[in-house]
Amino acid sequence: MTVADPAFWVAVLQIIWIDILLSGDNAVVIALACRKLPRTQRKWGIILGTLVAIVLRIFFAGIITTVMTMPYLKLVGGILLLWIAIKLLTPEEGHGGGGAHGQIEPVSNLWHAIKIIAIADAVMSLDNVIAIAMAARGSIELLVFGLVVSIPLIMAGAAIVMSLTERFPIIVWAGAALLGWIAGEIMAKDPLISGHLDPATAHTVALVSATLGALFVVGTSLVRRRMRRAPDEA
Repeated sequence: MTVADPAFWVAVLQIIWIDILLSGDNAVVIALACRKLPRTQRKWGIILGTLVAIVLRIFFAGIITTVMTMPYLKLVGGILLLWIAIKLLTPEEGHGGGGAHGQIEPVSNLWHAIKIIAIADAVMSLDNVIAIAMAARGSIELLVFGLVVSIPLIMAGAAIVMSLTERFPIIVWAGAALLGWIAGEIMAKDPLISGHLDPATAHTVALVSATLGALFVVGTSLVRRRMRRAPDEA
């Protein structure tokens, strides 16, 4: 996949979209860690904290992307991505109010704040890393390019995007369906499946699998939401 290939830019947009949708927790951690810094240092805390988060993400996603080139692991990665997509639409109870966020204490030292951000991001970013690595489809260049492009969007637009998702939930549903689409496509391209098909059939199977992946995520999330509401309505 080259820069001149339209598929390259489609994948870049997918990575940026996924990164923004799944970066809400990281943005909160950065804000919490930096909120007590002196005003002159707060901007640098946000900038450097975001850069540290991106570098860590590139490092871990690069490892996962390399591993995903091994046979049969795309199936595992696809299953994990389906779980991530469903969790995006049906977060666990209490998510966002405690967990890692509750352990983030504001500090008055810039480098201490950056250290806290780095540790929290390394612990919290597994979902994000897996999703982005899968969207890169084995291309380290695409992975790095997509994440670098997303840096200013995360710093300047994360809060805006998160507020938009509250007003327009369809954005989150579309993002989760995209993750399901990518998961289905990746799983269909595992050698266990594609290795026994001719190129034309493999392409059709990948398209059908991607569609089923998106439908599975949306359908499963709707069922889980309905099951959670049932006890309250009883």
